[in-house]
Amino acid sequence: MLTRASQIFNYSYKKLKHRLQAPFLRYRHFEYALFTIVLFGKLRYFHHNLNANNIDMNRLDNIIAIGSIILASFWTLWLHGRKRSVALLLLNVLLTGVIFADLVYYRYFQDFLTIPVLLQAGQIGELGESISSLILRSDLWLIADWLIGLAVLSFRIIRHRIGRAGNVSTISNIDASSNAGKVNIDNTSSHDSVSSNHSLSSHDSAASSATYKKRPIRRLLTGLLAFAIGYSMTMGPINHYKNTWARDLFVGNWWTLSLYNITGLLGFHYYDGYRYAKDHFSSKPSLSAKEHEEIQQWFRSAAKARAMGKGDDTFGAYEGSNIVVVQIEALMNFIIGKTVGEEEITPHFNSLMKDSMYFANYYHQTGQGRTSDADFSSNSSLHPLPTGSVFVRYPNHDYDTLPQILGMHGYETSAYHAYEGSFWNRNVMYKAMGYDHFYSKKHYVMDEALGWSLGDKSFFRQSLDFMSKGTEQPFYSFLITLTSHHPYQLPAAERKLNVGDFEGTIFGNYLQSVHYADEALGQLVEGLKQKGLWDHTVLYVYGDHDNSIKDKSAYEKFLGSSLSELDMHQIMNQVPMLIHLPDDRQAGVYKEPAGQLDMAPSLLHLLGIPTESYFMMGNNLFSSSDRFIALRSGAFTDGRVYYIPSADGIFDNGQCYSLDTRRLTSLEPCRRGNEEAKLRLSISDRVIQSNLIQHYR
Repeated sequence: MLTRASQIFNYSYKKLKHRLQAPFLRYRHFEYALFTIVLFGKLRYFHHNLNANNIDMNRLDNIIAIGSIILASFWTLWLHGRKRSVALLLLNVLLTGVIFADLVYYRYFQDFLTIPVLLQAGQIGELGESISSLILRSDLWLIADWLIGLAVLSFRIIRHRIGRAGNVSTISNIDASSNAGKVNIDNTSSHDSVSSNHSLSSHDSAASSATYKKRPIRRLLTGLLAFAIGYSMTMGPINHYKNTWARDLFVGNWWTLSLYNITGLLGFHYYDGYRYAKDHFSSKPSLSAKEHEEIQQWFRSAAKARAMGKGDDTFGAYEGSNIVVVQIEALMNFIIGKTVGEEEITPHFNSLMKDSMYFANYYHQTGQGRTSDADFSSNSSLHPLPTGSVFVRYPNHDYDTLPQILGMHGYETSAYHAYEGSFWNRNVMYKAMGYDHFYSKKHYVMDEALGWSLGDKSFFRQSLDFMSKGTEQPFYSFLITLTSHHPYQLPAAERKLNVGDFEGTIFGNYLQSVHYADEALGQLVEGLKQKGLWDHTVLYVYGDHDNSIKDKSAYEKFLGSSLSELDMHQIMNQVPMLIHLPDDRQAGVYKEPAGQLDMAPSLLHLLGIPTESYFMMGNNLFSSSDRFIALRSGAFTDGRVYYIPSADGIFDNGQCYSLDTRRLTSLEPCRRGNEEAKLRLSISDRVIQSNLIQHYR
């Protein structure tokens, strides 16, 4: 019975295989062509899921994508037989992993992975639930070919085992029949036929293999031809873009999404690798004397503008005061003063505003480094980098940082963050920034485990103990909260807001988390008062970056009105900031634009410390000079207009809004500001990457 079944199976399988093996399937490079088609489909899926404005995937982009796949895999054509199959399989797994990682990273950061970010790969595992919440079921399409491959492999294994069992049984029957003097002619014929076919097949295969092995030059030439084709398909369209509408993009590198729009995903990673190697392993081209003079002249002009506030009575008015800065995770401006279910979301912040300076148009200026960028820009008054984090890429370069400057003026400086000290390379960077102490997770008692680490309430309480017991006055304390971090999952006991229709949504969870953070802030203020620090402490509170929730409908539902693109852009880029002065002076709402780069020079102004000798790019918030705020994306505002850049980086494709009418206007009023924003970002990048502050010293 088993013998007959195995014979039928073998016959059916061979017949099916023969029918399926059309001439193109028997083509030597069929599996390579299949690999290319499958990877191209994955790149198309990736692009479709970006949902990026003004970023399409046209015919030339398709050619670039296919060419980049060939460039990544041409070398497999130099391998023979099974080695090539294994190489293509491993390459499939690797490139699929890159595509998937980029997709998840983009959903959170609206950006792509770069080598500097990968150097912080230890952080990816720390994201935990944040990553899992960003993975969609539809992402299974990225591994659909793996599942099909497993099914085919399983089928072959089953077929092999059944066939093997059938052959053994057939041989046993033949032996038994021979011993009895009876030979089963049908089985013998069948066995001979199978053996004959197998022998011929093996002979043909061996002959073909031997022939191919004797021709390594053919494999070499095939691989080189594939490389030439891939290079032409990739670089031809890219050079066309570079010579037309994207002429300056590779010089500015303002935004990785703009580069992706030209190079495609794999091409972007090729370029990123090239750029990283050029930055770190090759001799850097020196700046010309004219470029050095241009940079130094810009800083002299900026210092002169900041010094215009010296005549103000706030200059030096709080000399010797303690400085406490609180950077609150994902705190955004749109919720300040708002209610849900007739309850204030941020009642303690709202109350503190009454006796403080509240800046209603304060912008975060972060890039890929997110929290570390907010930290860096606020304390150094320089822009973050277009890719990666300064904390990780250039921690050994020189910067004029607030803790370093205050340390030279008799302050004891400390950073507080109840998380791993290695995260964002803080252990190294904080020493370079001039902090005397860094209180990380190992210094705290984990008596309120919430979210990523210690809850903000316990964090503030324990940090206050460090300040009051182990720190000499005057001191500078920089505190970074963590509880209101994505994905905003608080335990039921801490969910005190009735968020109504937002219950069970990530937007509702965000409101709950911010409400908790606000309550913790209120306890910090009370703690400062109880410990006798309030009356001689300047308190500076701000949000670090947006909440990564991009769903426009959620904001429209919460605010009860439709939102324009300008509205959404400001919502996603504005964070709240207030300054409380010891005598409650200067309290009020300030509508002039401001940004994170303004923190260091403004606090130094209050303490009477001149900033003319420091290389800072921020404004003095107590100066009467015009304000100009550039964002890392190239967006900017001067209080009169607001420019939103296009994803392709072309000025003419951007949008210029009048802030008086909040309507689109012609691009001309934004042209000069666009050039200034590009100049500022370029100067900051060159200062950081070439360590120019050390040079100018």
